[in-house]
Amino acid sequence: MTAALTREDVRSLGLTDRDFLRELDFTAAQLNSILDLAVRLKQLRKEHNEPELLLHKNLAAIFEKTSTRTRISFSVAMNDQGGNTTFLDGSSSQIGHKESPADTARVLSRIFDAIGFRGSEQAVVEELAQYSQVPVYNGLTDQWHPTQMLADFLTMREHQDEPGEQISYCYLGDARNNMGNSLLIMGAIMGSDTRIVAPKALWPEQSVIDQAHERAQDSGAQLTITEDLAQGVAGAEFVHTDVWVSMGEPKEVWQERIELLKPYQVNQAVLDLAGPHSKAMHCLPAYHDSKTVLGAQISQDFNLDGGVEITHDVFESRANISFDQAENRMHTIKSLLVATLA
Repeated sequence: MTAALTREDVRSLGLTDRDFLRELDFTAAQLNSILDLAVRLKQLRKEHNEPELLLHKNLAAIFEKTSTRTRISFSVAMNDQGGNTTFLDGSSSQIGHKESPADTARVLSRIFDAIGFRGSEQAVVEELAQYSQVPVYNGLTDQWHPTQMLADFLTMREHQDEPGEQISYCYLGDARNNMGNSLLIMGAIMGSDTRIVAPKALWPEQSVIDQAHERAQDSGAQLTITEDLAQGVAGAEFVHTDVWVSMGEPKEVWQERIELLKPYQVNQAVLDLAGPHSKAMHCLPAYHDSKTVLGAQISQDFNLDGGVEITHDVFESRANISFDQAENRMHTIKSLLVATLA
């Protein structure tokens, strides 16, 4: 049986009342303490021996963007810990329409113990945190996806061939946005062998690259940003990807993006290049077949029957650990909530 977890254990982490807005705000030791706590909470849940350290705590979750994994992770995590979650979306709250993020934060933090946000602009979650009296968590913005990084690193730790060794991973695809930025920065902080493999036009902004190199000097991380598939993939334990196009983007963007990224599709040849034990990772949802509205449309328009950013055969293979990632969203978000609120 796993040793009992107490509030004193949690307070010793030194993260009480901290916001979680982006990876750059934390040290490797702090991020590892959240991951270690997630491991412990995951095991306690499995043993049906989890303490309710957030009893009577209330979370306000503002979701401007649709969500499956982030929404249910916050909800179940709070419920498991004895707390409650109230969800606010664009149609049921005033934020951004009739009320500023600052005013929203000042209202919610009088009533709730914490605030979660999932939306477009990083500036909004930063403003919420600035004016809030309680912790604020970034569940995704266009620029950063820090809660996903906790899940990704826990998943990679669980699947390492040699636990405790330096993690090596690559990201294939459009690296200009939240997943590319966060995987690059998180790897730099955590001392990982981190590769961004993408057309140069889709690399992270130079300011993000510079910040990554600065943190890598302290951690010993190896950073590679390249257009060369062989250079970026060879020897990587984990191969990450994300969707190439989003609902609402015009067809002209799809055409250009797909043509740019076709060479960077995660398929069996890419996994073979990475190595015999390499694993495929995806933050989901994935367009690996034509059984979704957008997947069917892309398949029809661009003759991509076998999958878009990841092929169907890889997605359905034992190499795919994206559903472990999905489960670990809940365990790591729970750890974050407990570390900052208990």
